[in-house]
Amino acid sequence: MRARVRDFIHTQDDLFFATTTYLHPNDRILSFLRYIPDPKGDRSTNDSRYSKVDSKQAYNFLDDSFPEYLFDCEVTGVEMMGVPAGKVREILSPVERLKEIIKHPSPDELLLKVVKVSDVFQDEAGISQKHLGISGSVLPGLYNSQVSDIDFVVYGLKNHQKAIETFEYMKNDDDNDLKGISDDYWAKLYEKRIKDSTLSFDEFKWYEERKNNRGVVDGTLFDILATREWDEIQGKFGEDTYEPCGTVEIEATVSDALAAFDNPAVYQVENVKIIEGPHVPINEVASYTHTYSGQARDGEIITARGKLEKVMGKTTYYRLIVGTTRESLGEYIKLKYLKL
Repeated sequence: MRARVRDFIHTQDDLFFATTTYLHPNDRILSFLRYIPDPKGDRSTNDSRYSKVDSKQAYNFLDDSFPEYLFDCEVTGVEMMGVPAGKVREILSPVERLKEIIKHPSPDELLLKVVKVSDVFQDEAGISQKHLGISGSVLPGLYNSQVSDIDFVVYGLKNHQKAIETFEYMKNDDDNDLKGISDDYWAKLYEKRIKDSTLSFDEFKWYEERKNNRGVVDGTLFDILATREWDEIQGKFGEDTYEPCGTVEIEATVSDALAAFDNPAVYQVENVKIIEGPHVPINEVASYTHTYSGQARDGEIITARGKLEKVMGKTTYYRLIVGTTRESLGEYIKLKYLKL
Protein backbone atom coordinates (compact mmCIF):
# COMPACT_ATOMS: atom_id res chain seq x y z
CA MET A 1 0.00 0.00 0.00
CA ARG A 2 1.18 3.48 -0.88
CA ALA A 3 -0.04 6.66 0.76
CA ARG A 4 1.38 10.16 0.83
CA VAL A 5 0.80 13.47 2.56
CA ARG A 6 -2.79 14.83 2.08
CA ASP A 7 -4.33 11.35 1.47
CA PHE A 8 -7.05 10.20 3.86
CA ILE A 9 -7.51 6.67 5.18
CA HIS A 10 -11.02 5.32 5.84
CA THR A 11 -10.69 2.39 8.24
CA GLN A 12 -12.67 -0.78 8.90
CA ASP A 13 -13.78 0.86 12.16
CA ASP A 14 -15.28 3.81 10.23
CA LEU A 15 -12.56 6.24 11.33
CA PHE A 16 -10.98 8.82 9.03
CA PHE A 17 -7.24 9.47 9.31
CA ALA A 18 -5.13 12.04 7.44
CA THR A 19 -1.79 10.77 6.17
CA THR A 20 1.07 12.76 7.70
CA THR A 21 4.20 11.53 5.92
CA TYR A 22 5.55 9.87 2.79
CA LEU A 23 7.37 6.86 4.27
CA HIS A 24 5.60 4.16 6.27
CA PRO A 25 6.47 0.92 8.05
CA ASN A 26 5.40 -2.30 6.33
CA ASP A 27 2.54 -3.00 8.72
CA ARG A 28 0.77 0.36 8.91
CA ILE A 29 0.21 3.82 7.38
CA LEU A 30 1.40 6.69 9.55
CA SER A 31 -1.51 9.10 9.85
CA PHE A 32 -3.48 11.21 12.30
CA LEU A 33 -7.09 10.71 13.39
CA ARG A 34 -9.37 13.48 12.10
CA TYR A 35 -13.01 12.29 12.19
CA ILE A 36 -14.83 9.79 14.40
CA PRO A 37 -18.38 8.38 14.24
CA ASP A 38 -20.76 10.42 16.39
CA PRO A 39 -24.59 10.32 16.19
CA LYS A 40 -24.61 13.97 17.33
CA GLY A 41 -21.72 15.06 15.13
CA ASP A 42 -21.87 18.14 12.90
CA ARG A 43 -20.42 16.39 9.81
CA SER A 44 -22.23 13.80 7.70
CA THR A 45 -21.75 11.58 4.65
CA ASN A 46 -23.70 8.58 3.38
CA ASP A 47 -26.31 9.08 6.13
CA SER A 48 -23.69 8.71 8.89
CA ARG A 49 -22.59 11.48 11.26
CA TYR A 50 -19.07 12.30 12.46
CA SER A 51 -17.18 14.77 14.65
CA LYS A 52 -13.77 16.30 14.03
CA VAL A 53 -11.25 15.76 16.84
CA ASP A 54 -8.18 17.73 17.89
CA SER A 55 -4.85 16.18 18.90
CA LYS A 56 -5.72 15.55 22.54
CA GLN A 57 -9.17 14.18 21.73
CA ALA A 58 -7.71 11.91 19.06
CA TYR A 59 -5.15 10.32 21.38
CA ASN A 60 -7.69 9.92 24.20
CA PHE A 61 -10.28 8.39 21.86
CA LEU A 62 -7.84 5.84 20.43
CA ASP A 63 -6.36 5.04 23.83
CA ASP A 64 -9.85 4.31 25.20
CA SER A 65 -11.47 2.60 22.23
CA PHE A 66 -8.95 1.58 19.54
CA PRO A 67 -5.45 1.22 21.06
CA GLU A 68 -4.31 -0.86 18.08
CA TYR A 69 -3.98 2.40 16.13
CA LEU A 70 -1.27 3.61 18.56
CA PHE A 71 2.26 2.26 18.63
CA ASP A 72 5.69 3.05 20.05
CA CYS A 73 7.81 4.04 17.09
CA GLU A 74 11.42 2.87 17.35
CA VAL A 75 12.51 5.29 14.62
CA THR A 76 11.26 8.46 16.31
CA GLY A 77 11.23 7.20 19.91
CA VAL A 78 7.68 8.46 20.58
CA GLU A 79 4.14 7.09 20.56
CA MET A 80 2.54 7.62 17.16
CA MET A 81 -0.71 6.98 15.33
CA GLY A 82 -0.93 4.68 12.36
CA VAL A 83 -3.59 2.63 10.60
CA PRO A 84 -2.67 -1.08 10.67
CA ALA A 85 -2.63 -2.61 7.18
CA GLY A 86 -5.51 -4.94 8.05
CA LYS A 87 -7.66 -1.99 9.16
CA VAL A 88 -7.49 -0.07 5.87
CA ARG A 89 -10.85 0.05 4.13
CA GLU A 90 -9.89 2.63 1.50
CA ILE A 91 -7.13 5.12 0.73
CA LEU A 92 -8.78 8.34 -0.41
CA SER A 93 -6.84 10.21 -3.09
CA PRO A 94 -7.14 14.00 -3.49
CA VAL A 95 -6.43 13.61 -7.23
CA GLU A 96 -9.27 11.12 -7.72
CA ARG A 97 -11.64 13.19 -5.59
CA LEU A 98 -11.03 16.28 -7.73
CA LYS A 99 -11.56 14.24 -10.91
CA GLU A 100 -14.88 13.05 -9.50
CA ILE A 101 -16.00 16.58 -8.62
CA ILE A 102 -15.15 17.86 -12.11
CA LYS A 103 -16.65 14.85 -13.92
CA HIS A 104 -19.92 15.00 -11.98
CA PRO A 105 -20.83 18.71 -11.60
CA SER A 106 -22.74 19.58 -8.45
CA PRO A 107 -24.76 22.68 -7.51
CA ASP A 108 -23.06 22.59 -4.10
CA GLU A 109 -21.51 26.02 -3.47
CA LEU A 110 -18.23 24.76 -2.03
CA LEU A 111 -17.65 22.22 -4.79
CA LEU A 112 -18.29 24.89 -7.44
CA LYS A 113 -15.54 26.96 -5.80
CA VAL A 114 -13.20 23.95 -5.81
CA VAL A 115 -13.69 23.65 -9.57
CA LYS A 116 -13.07 27.38 -9.98
CA VAL A 117 -9.72 27.12 -8.17
CA SER A 118 -8.79 24.08 -10.27
CA ASP A 119 -9.62 25.92 -13.50
CA VAL A 120 -7.38 28.84 -12.54
CA PHE A 121 -4.34 26.67 -11.93
CA GLN A 122 -4.91 24.71 -15.11
CA ASP A 123 -5.59 27.72 -17.33
CA GLU A 124 -3.35 30.39 -15.77
CA ALA A 125 -0.47 28.33 -14.33
CA GLY A 126 -0.54 25.63 -17.00
CA ILE A 127 -0.63 22.80 -14.47
CA SER A 128 -2.28 19.60 -15.71
CA GLN A 129 -5.32 18.32 -13.80
CA LYS A 130 -3.40 15.11 -12.99
CA HIS A 131 -1.15 17.22 -10.74
CA LEU A 132 -4.05 18.78 -8.79
CA GLY A 133 -6.25 17.50 -5.97
CA ILE A 134 -8.56 18.40 -3.10
CA SER A 135 -7.94 17.34 0.50
CA GLY A 136 -9.28 18.40 3.90
CA SER A 137 -12.92 17.83 4.77
CA VAL A 138 -13.95 17.78 1.08
CA LEU A 139 -11.91 14.62 0.44
CA PRO A 140 -14.03 12.29 2.65
CA GLY A 141 -17.17 14.35 2.00
CA LEU A 142 -17.33 15.66 5.58
CA TYR A 143 -17.51 19.36 4.74
CA ASN A 144 -19.96 22.12 5.54
CA SER A 145 -20.55 24.28 2.45
CA GLN A 146 -21.08 27.40 4.56
CA VAL A 147 -18.00 27.25 6.81
CA SER A 148 -15.44 24.77 5.41
CA ASP A 149 -12.23 25.97 3.80
CA ILE A 150 -10.69 24.56 0.62
CA ASP A 151 -7.47 22.55 1.02
CA PHE A 152 -6.28 22.55 -2.59
CA VAL A 153 -3.29 20.32 -3.37
CA VAL A 154 -0.66 20.80 -6.05
CA TYR A 155 1.54 17.76 -6.74
CA GLY A 156 5.21 18.24 -7.52
CA LEU A 157 7.33 20.82 -5.72
CA LYS A 158 8.05 22.78 -8.90
CA ASN A 159 4.37 22.74 -9.85
CA HIS A 160 3.53 24.13 -6.42
CA GLN A 161 6.10 26.87 -6.87
CA LYS A 162 4.48 27.72 -10.21
CA ALA A 163 1.02 27.81 -8.57
CA ILE A 164 1.96 30.30 -5.85
CA GLU A 165 3.84 32.47 -8.34
CA THR A 166 0.69 32.55 -10.48
CA PHE A 167 -1.47 33.47 -7.50
CA GLU A 168 0.97 36.24 -6.54
CA TYR A 169 0.27 38.22 -9.70
CA MET A 170 -3.46 37.40 -9.68
CA LYS A 171 -4.45 38.12 -6.10
CA ASN A 172 -4.66 41.91 -6.31
CA ASP A 173 -6.41 42.02 -9.69
CA ASP A 174 -10.12 42.80 -9.32
CA ASP A 175 -10.86 40.90 -12.54
CA ASN A 176 -9.64 37.57 -11.14
CA ASP A 177 -11.66 35.09 -9.06
CA LEU A 178 -8.86 34.36 -6.57
CA LYS A 179 -8.22 37.20 -4.13
CA GLY A 180 -5.81 38.06 -1.34
CA ILE A 181 -6.79 37.96 2.34
CA SER A 182 -7.96 40.86 4.52
CA ASP A 183 -6.24 42.15 7.64
CA ASP A 184 -9.07 40.82 9.83
CA TYR A 185 -8.24 37.27 8.85
CA TRP A 186 -4.52 37.70 9.53
CA ALA A 187 -5.36 39.05 13.00
CA LYS A 188 -7.46 35.97 13.80
CA LEU A 189 -4.77 33.63 12.47
CA TYR A 190 -2.07 35.43 14.45
CA GLU A 191 -4.05 35.01 17.66
CA LYS A 192 -4.49 31.31 16.89
CA ARG A 193 -0.91 30.59 15.84
CA ILE A 194 1.46 32.75 17.89
CA LYS A 195 1.48 32.11 21.64
CA ASP A 196 4.67 33.96 22.58
CA SER A 197 6.70 36.97 21.40
CA THR A 198 8.67 35.28 18.61
CA LEU A 199 6.82 37.23 15.90
CA SER A 200 4.98 40.53 16.18
CA PHE A 201 1.67 40.84 14.33
CA ASP A 202 3.24 43.07 11.68
CA GLU A 203 6.03 40.54 11.12
CA PHE A 204 3.58 37.63 10.96
CA LYS A 205 1.36 39.43 8.44
CA TRP A 206 4.37 40.38 6.26
CA TYR A 207 5.56 36.78 6.06
CA GLU A 208 2.09 35.36 5.43
CA GLU A 209 1.24 37.82 2.67
CA ARG A 210 4.42 37.16 0.73
CA LYS A 211 4.00 33.37 0.86
CA ASN A 212 1.12 33.57 -1.64
CA ASN A 213 -0.20 30.19 -0.55
CA ARG A 214 -3.53 31.30 0.90
CA GLY A 215 -6.40 33.31 -0.52
CA VAL A 216 -10.14 33.72 -0.95
CA VAL A 217 -12.47 32.51 -3.69
CA ASP A 218 -16.00 33.94 -3.56
CA GLY A 219 -15.72 34.50 0.19
CA THR A 220 -14.21 31.08 1.00
CA LEU A 221 -10.64 30.63 2.19
CA PHE A 222 -8.36 28.29 0.26
CA ASP A 223 -4.85 26.96 0.83
CA ILE A 224 -2.44 25.99 -1.93
CA LEU A 225 -0.79 22.91 -0.42
CA ALA A 226 2.29 21.07 -1.70
CA THR A 227 2.65 17.30 -1.98
CA ARG A 228 5.48 15.44 -3.65
CA GLU A 229 4.94 13.44 -6.82
CA TRP A 230 5.66 9.73 -6.40
CA ASP A 231 9.02 10.05 -8.18
CA GLU A 232 10.07 12.80 -5.73
CA ILE A 233 9.65 10.49 -2.74
CA GLN A 234 12.91 8.76 -1.83
CA GLY A 235 14.11 6.38 0.86
CA LYS A 236 12.42 3.79 3.04
CA PHE A 237 10.89 4.03 6.48
CA GLY A 238 13.46 3.15 9.12
CA GLU A 239 16.51 3.96 6.99
CA ASP A 240 17.09 7.00 9.17
CA THR A 241 16.84 7.20 12.94
CA TYR A 242 16.75 10.39 14.98
CA GLU A 243 18.47 11.45 18.19
CA PRO A 244 17.56 14.66 20.06
CA CYS A 245 20.58 16.79 20.98
CA GLY A 246 19.15 19.75 22.87
CA THR A 247 18.31 23.28 21.74
CA VAL A 248 20.20 25.32 19.18
CA GLU A 249 20.04 28.81 17.69
CA ILE A 250 21.72 29.58 14.38
CA GLU A 251 22.26 32.11 11.66
CA ALA A 252 22.49 30.69 8.12
CA THR A 253 22.00 31.30 4.42
CA VAL A 254 19.21 29.37 2.68
CA SER A 255 20.78 27.48 -0.21
CA ASP A 256 17.63 25.63 -1.37
CA ALA A 257 14.02 26.42 -0.40
CA LEU A 258 12.25 24.26 -3.01
CA ALA A 259 10.72 22.11 -0.24
CA ALA A 260 9.73 25.10 1.93
CA PHE A 261 6.02 24.25 1.59
CA ASP A 262 6.40 20.49 1.94
CA ASN A 263 5.52 18.51 5.08
CA PRO A 264 7.80 19.04 6.89
CA ALA A 265 8.95 22.29 5.32
CA VAL A 266 12.67 21.92 4.61
CA TYR A 267 15.33 24.56 4.03
CA GLN A 268 18.82 23.49 3.00
CA VAL A 269 21.33 25.87 4.62
CA GLU A 270 24.98 26.87 4.35
CA ASN A 271 27.36 29.32 6.04
CA VAL A 272 25.88 28.27 9.37
CA LYS A 273 26.91 30.16 12.50
CA ILE A 274 26.02 28.66 15.87
CA ILE A 275 24.70 31.39 18.16
CA GLU A 276 23.74 29.09 21.02
CA GLY A 277 24.00 25.34 21.49
CA PRO A 278 26.30 22.52 20.39
CA HIS A 279 28.81 23.42 17.68
CA VAL A 280 28.04 20.78 15.07
CA PRO A 281 27.63 21.02 11.27
CA ILE A 282 23.95 21.71 10.50
CA ASN A 283 22.74 21.00 6.96
CA GLU A 284 19.05 21.86 7.12
CA VAL A 285 16.24 23.53 9.01
CA ALA A 286 12.87 21.75 9.05
CA SER A 287 9.50 22.97 10.27
CA TYR A 288 6.56 20.82 11.35
CA THR A 289 4.32 23.84 11.85
CA HIS A 290 2.55 25.76 9.06
CA THR A 291 3.62 29.05 10.64
CA TYR A 292 7.18 28.61 9.37
CA SER A 293 6.55 26.91 6.02
CA GLY A 294 7.46 29.16 3.10
CA GLN A 295 9.14 31.51 5.56
CA ALA A 296 12.37 32.06 3.60
CA ARG A 297 13.63 31.93 0.02
CA ASP A 298 16.86 30.97 -1.74
CA GLY A 299 19.76 33.20 -0.79
CA GLU A 300 18.12 34.82 2.22
CA ILE A 301 19.89 34.94 5.58
CA ILE A 302 17.83 33.55 8.43
CA THR A 303 18.00 33.16 12.17
CA ALA A 304 16.37 30.04 13.56
CA ARG A 305 15.88 28.48 16.96
CA GLY A 306 14.60 25.00 17.75
CA LYS A 307 15.58 21.47 18.66
CA LEU A 308 18.84 20.05 17.38
CA GLU A 309 18.45 16.57 15.92
CA LYS A 310 21.06 14.06 14.77
CA VAL A 311 19.89 12.11 11.72
CA MET A 312 21.60 8.74 11.33
CA GLY A 313 21.28 6.62 8.18
CA LYS A 314 23.23 6.20 4.97
CA THR A 315 24.78 9.52 5.95
CA THR A 316 24.79 11.22 9.33
CA TYR A 317 23.96 14.90 9.65
CA TYR A 318 22.36 17.42 11.98
CA ARG A 319 19.23 19.49 11.46
CA LEU A 320 17.34 22.13 13.39
CA ILE A 321 13.67 21.31 14.01
CA VAL A 322 10.96 23.94 14.53
CA GLY A 323 7.51 22.87 15.67
CA THR A 324 8.35 20.16 18.17
CA THR A 325 5.26 21.24 20.11
CA ARG A 326 1.93 22.51 18.79
CA GLU A 327 2.60 26.04 20.06
CA SER A 328 6.29 26.10 19.02
CA LEU A 329 7.14 28.27 22.01
CA GLY A 330 10.56 29.86 21.61
CA GLU A 331 11.06 28.21 18.22
CA TYR A 332 11.17 30.17 14.98
CA ILE A 333 12.57 30.85 11.52
CA LYS A 334 13.01 34.55 10.69
CA LEU A 335 14.85 36.71 8.20
CA LYS A 336 17.85 38.36 9.83
CA TYR A 337 17.47 41.67 8.01
CA LEU A 338 13.68 42.09 7.92
CA LYS A 339 12.77 45.76 8.40
CA LEU A 340 9.10 46.74 8.32
